[in-house]
Amino acid sequence: MSHNTTGIRIKSRTKRRSLKAKDPVEVFCRLRPSEDPIPDIEDEDYTRCIEIISDTVIQLNPPKSSLAFKSGNKTTTQHTFKSVFQDSATQKKVFDHVARPLVYDLLNGKNGLLFTYGITNSGKTYTMTGSHENSGILPRCLDVIFNSVTELLAKPFVFKSDRLNGFKVQSDEDAGREYRGFRRKKLKGKLDEDSDDAGLQQDRVADESLVSGLDEDNAFAVFVSYFEIYNNYVYDLFEDIQVEGGKVRAPQSKQLREDAKHNMYVSGGVEVEVRSTKDTFALIEKGQKNRRMAETQLNHNSSRSHAIFNLRIVQAPLDPSGEEVFLDNDKVNVSTLSLVDLAGSERTSRTHADGIQLREAGNINASLMVLRTCMETLRDNQSNGATKIVPFRDSKLTHLFKNFFDGEGKVRMVVCVNPRTEDYDETIHVLRFSELTQNVVVDRCEGVKVDGLGLAPGRRRANMLYKVQLKELEEVLKGSNKGAPQPVPRRIPDTFASDTATDTCDPTTSEASSDDAPFRAPPPRIPPRPMRFLANRVLPPLDIEKLLMKDISISVSLIIYKQ
Repeated sequence: MSHNTTGIRIKSRTKRRSLKAKDPVEVFCRLRPSEDPIPDIEDEDYTRCIEIISDTVIQLNPPKSSLAFKSGNKTTTQHTFKSVFQDSATQKKVFDHVARPLVYDLLNGKNGLLFTYGITNSGKTYTMTGSHENSGILPRCLDVIFNSVTELLAKPFVFKSDRLNGFKVQSDEDAGREYRGFRRKKLKGKLDEDSDDAGLQQDRVADESLVSGLDEDNAFAVFVSYFEIYNNYVYDLFEDIQVEGGKVRAPQSKQLREDAKHNMYVSGGVEVEVRSTKDTFALIEKGQKNRRMAETQLNHNSSRSHAIFNLRIVQAPLDPSGEEVFLDNDKVNVSTLSLVDLAGSERTSRTHADGIQLREAGNINASLMVLRTCMETLRDNQSNGATKIVPFRDSKLTHLFKNFFDGEGKVRMVVCVNPRTEDYDETIHVLRFSELTQNVVVDRCEGVKVDGLGLAPGRRRANMLYKVQLKELEEVLKGSNKGAPQPVPRRIPDTFASDTATDTCDPTTSEASSDDAPFRAPPPRIPPRPMRFLANRVLPPLDIEKLLMKDISISVSLIIYKQ
């Protein structure tokens, strides 16, 4: 009987999972941008094999010089995408359509994965990173994140990594002690020196957009990490170069582990808390210097590894006072956005690679082939009801991100294509893979809403209101002690005011506008705090009566006066 009951339960769970909403892997196509001209190609010799039919369809025309045309395959093919970006499309347009929705999900507790895929010299790194004048997806993601959460950031080191892909909360006192110790280390000095000449910051126009509607009663923290997969080994690009006996020591590869929630992560990797785009760009510059690059016949600066930049947003509710983060590790929510710049597939007959570069090209092509095999297996399992084992473990790249295809986040891909006729034979394989990928669906990530613990909203604003009123009271007391006329208390800014008057204010005389109501919290119930610095000061009754006539909350002042 127990055996039958267990079978029913398993069947029930399977049925609920099958009814869960699913989304396809969204694939975008971008023609190589004209802002980044193709080297060593004269305009009169430049011909195209790609024609844009619509905003979602491109047509591939086999040129006479291609292997396909010579073998008798002269058929033109059309390929459909979520969206097609012409070579004149700006970096801003690509970001807004592709990555900005992922940043919105990231700040609202959802995970995301974004690939740039294509052959070598097709504009993948330009799309992901950009240049000094035209920032790519990665810098713009940082802009939007810090535009949105700068005023909501927790104090440094309040969120601390548990070394197992999670985070724990520590008190402001412990965080301050750890931060002071961090500042004394040489690492802080190195970051400051690097930030002075961060190349990505020079002549850069920041993206001014932001994500609105975030919960102001949550505290946020931003963590970043940077890895590369080179010859199917994972290396940390944030690690300092070690020198022994005057020789540079080879970097140590990292292992992939599974955390308590069955998510894959790089064990022992450096993850840094950042508080501005300037700090982050200094780290990115350091990581890019450590990344493997080489010159080939097709690309003067060819990536020889897959680069992975992880953005992690940690958020947790504030305590009842609205001052510190609630000390409960179970209330901490972590969301991840992984930006992956895949190394380009290449044919050695065109790159003329040999030696180390030949081995690198072989490993790049092998990992991309495993990615294709995984997509094919997923599609067959989903469309035909097959139960094939998806070979995620055959490559570090697919093993690291297998959770996303199990429904842990949204997956998007930007396929970069070079319209040159010389690249037709490689481009056709890229476009076929993109069509295959679009047929794969993943479970929709619902995200995790941070539990407010049943506390009243508006705690952060109430705390800010308390501090403003306390400062006004200090000014009043200073004027009273000096025998000078008491300054008239300034009105609290509307951004901190409540939409209704407090118990000590006349609602009929309140100047609060109903138009500002959605931006103000309900009347705060602030517990009185002991103010020892006022213990030996005496206020005349007349002064209190004057304060009562002003449009500020006097409840705290009266409590102090009575004490």
